[in-house]
Amino acid sequence: MQVVAHPDDEDGGMLTLEARGRGVSTLLMTLNRGEGGQNKIGSNLSDVLGVLRAEELLASDQYYGAQERFSRVADFGFSKSAEETFAKWGGHDVALGDMVRVIRTFRPDVLVARFSGTSRDGHGHHQASAILAKEAFRAAADPKRFPEQIAQGLQPWQAKKLYIGNVCGFGAMTCPDADWTLKLNTGERNAELGMSYIQFAMQGLRHQMSQGAANGTVDPGDRFTFYRLVDSLVPSALDKNEHEKSFFDGIDTTWAELAGRLGTEERKVPHLRPELTEIAKHIAEAKGNDVAIAAAPLVKVVAELNRANSELRASALSAAAKVDVLTRIAEKRQQAETALNLVLGVNMTADVTSDGGRDVGVPKEADALTTVSPGQEFLVAVTLHNGSKQTLGIDDIKLEVPSGWTTVEGKTKPLTVNAGKDVHADFRLRVPKNAAYTRPYWHRDDPDRESINHIDDERYATLPFPPPALRARVEYSLSEGGPKIRNGITAVVVTPFVGDSGKTEERPLAVVPAFSVMLEPGTQVISTHNGSTSNVTVGVTSNLTREVHGILRLELPAGWRSEPEQFTLKSNRRGEKQDFQFKVFTSGLQEGRTTVQATLESEGEKHAEGYTLVTREDLGSFYYYQPARQRVSIVDVQVPHDLKIGYIMGAGDDIPTVLKQVGMDVTVISPEKLATEDLSTYGTIVLGIRAYDTQKDIAANNKKLLDFVSAGGTLVAQYNAGVADFNAGKFTPYPAELSRARVSVEESPVEILAPDDSIFHYPNTITAHDFDGWVQERGLYFMDKWDEHFTPLLSCHDPGEDAQKGGLLRAQYGKGTYIYTGYAFFRQLPAGVPGAVRLYVNLLSTGHNK
Repeated sequence: MQVVAHPDDEDGGMLTLEARGRGVSTLLMTLNRGEGGQNKIGSNLSDVLGVLRAEELLASDQYYGAQERFSRVADFGFSKSAEETFAKWGGHDVALGDMVRVIRTFRPDVLVARFSGTSRDGHGHHQASAILAKEAFRAAADPKRFPEQIAQGLQPWQAKKLYIGNVCGFGAMTCPDADWTLKLNTGERNAELGMSYIQFAMQGLRHQMSQGAANGTVDPGDRFTFYRLVDSLVPSALDKNEHEKSFFDGIDTTWAELAGRLGTEERKVPHLRPELTEIAKHIAEAKGNDVAIAAAPLVKVVAELNRANSELRASALSAAAKVDVLTRIAEKRQQAETALNLVLGVNMTADVTSDGGRDVGVPKEADALTTVSPGQEFLVAVTLHNGSKQTLGIDDIKLEVPSGWTTVEGKTKPLTVNAGKDVHADFRLRVPKNAAYTRPYWHRDDPDRESINHIDDERYATLPFPPPALRARVEYSLSEGGPKIRNGITAVVVTPFVGDSGKTEERPLAVVPAFSVMLEPGTQVISTHNGSTSNVTVGVTSNLTREVHGILRLELPAGWRSEPEQFTLKSNRRGEKQDFQFKVFTSGLQEGRTTVQATLESEGEKHAEGYTLVTREDLGSFYYYQPARQRVSIVDVQVPHDLKIGYIMGAGDDIPTVLKQVGMDVTVISPEKLATEDLSTYGTIVLGIRAYDTQKDIAANNKKLLDFVSAGGTLVAQYNAGVADFNAGKFTPYPAELSRARVSVEESPVEILAPDDSIFHYPNTITAHDFDGWVQERGLYFMDKWDEHFTPLLSCHDPGEDAQKGGLLRAQYGKGTYIYTGYAFFRQLPAGVPGAVRLYVNLLSTGHNK
């Protein structure tokens, strides 16, 4: 079991080597979902980014061969220390409890921290993950730690060995002998994979596109990863150089040792050791042989594992002893079942079909029943294909459905299936009124300020997502030169459809509300100076196939009203989205926060939340939910109404939306049109976050941007993460060097270095209080060198560090003004932070004070 902090922290080469090269059952525990990071391919941030990154990591895990788990702590942004991290995470025990739960459930023999738990790990989350792994190694074995887990039926578990990583720096090819215990070559080539383990892992890592990993490659050849043994409960297996060859040196991993783990209790199950020894022989017979030869020993493995499972459950073993062996046997039963199905060529599908049945063809995505809602009926067609050379007896075909679901009708034919033939079963289901929706089991009420997720259903705690709603299961019998044995196969119920690319795809069936109700935009910033009215758009999507009606209303702050007061909704078609625009009249505006809530009432039910599908062609899919609520920030901000702003998007952000809300004239310019755009019609041009990193057209037309400044315009450039490329590009009008310096503590005091500068006076007066209430961080990727043409305007720093003055620089260039800012406005403006809104408006207004 490896422990890391964020998606993309994992040692994918090591995980792949262990799981795919050495047959080790492997689990990756990632403390958070990376929801506080930057999105390098889109504008989705915060919790919806967390859902996307969880999906990306699961796609990577399929290459590594690892299971995945998460804790309930959230990524609150970059942290420079473990101390700050634990303060944000409510101390050690929140994440530690989840880690202990995973250890007690998965019961690893070896626990591996990716990081060292020291300052050399950099990010405070990295440090914290290793510190927690060291604590969890012993805590999981102590029944007095997290006793509520013991009360729920979990048993203490003591892993046998603990390792830490980052002992020589990431990517190091050499390491002093004294610093490492285990050196693994992930560059070793695997014939079945057709490449090395690290190369195969890199193919998986490419799915983490929001992290910028889409194009990562590794050349053939040696690639080493180093770990140090820091705690152990087994006799030393170190060689004369204090080194090992495997994580499992000193641990007996033979089948017979499963019985040996029982100690004195082994006498209670005298047949177990010989049974396990026999199973190991049959597995050895199957390994490396062709399908025809492997089937017979695998049949015996399945039969004997079933028998061992039954005997263990009926035995007089203590609860602690029984759960350990049964956990291993259950895992091996599942593996043996899968292996037997593969060698026999037995496979299965469970597809949602239209009322026309299984022969009507595959619909386009818009027409496919990928989601169902309470009260709906639908068909599931189950097909099992017998690719073996013998007749299979069908013992049972069933749908595994949540409690409360009903099968309206079911039909199975035939009861046996000949070699090369299929067996079918059709089920009609009705979704109950109280069906649980397919949604994350966690949420944050205020993602900008909360660092721990609320767990809505503890049954799923630590899982990536709740399991699929429906599965189909077929139990069949066969005899392969011996007594009749039973095997089974399970499939998730999916909906096939033809995607935009013309390929047939499939998606697990999801249960969603009858209506999705979403306020657009989800946040609104209203100026006290021009905010007497605002527009609120409510998008309503029906998931029902019949005609439905409803009444849509807004719940407004006291003294506010809307025109109209309500809308009457009529929907005739599933998937149809209708937008309803309310004009909201505000009253008594004072700086502060409030909310606007939308509610749809239909057939006696109230609907007040919306959901969106989070997916990508290379990923799985899941749904992100949010209340039908608009968070409103009322800001005392003056804006110049005659100033025309051109905003050129980089990686994507929501700043232009906020600027329009407070009354600024903003036009979004696509980077592709920059070469032909007449910039003279604008007073100020803004480059979105990571513009030079992500948009080649901006770099190619940088001279045009500087000429715009020289002619009298104002250019505001925001942070870029590609430090080396930015500095090599020499994009600034005068020499300046970008760095990775950042200020991660959002409460860090800010000093105004040039209080007389117009930036702090027009059109809004900026004071120290304007830096109150910022979220996640002050800024990132500050300049650390600049020539005398630049004037630093602000200074701040994290605790114990030197002042950072390169976060806001201003230079006069020709007749115009060039501004660089690394301050995190892309987080502050969508969060409606009043001082940040005022300062940002002032930046755009620089040079235009008449």
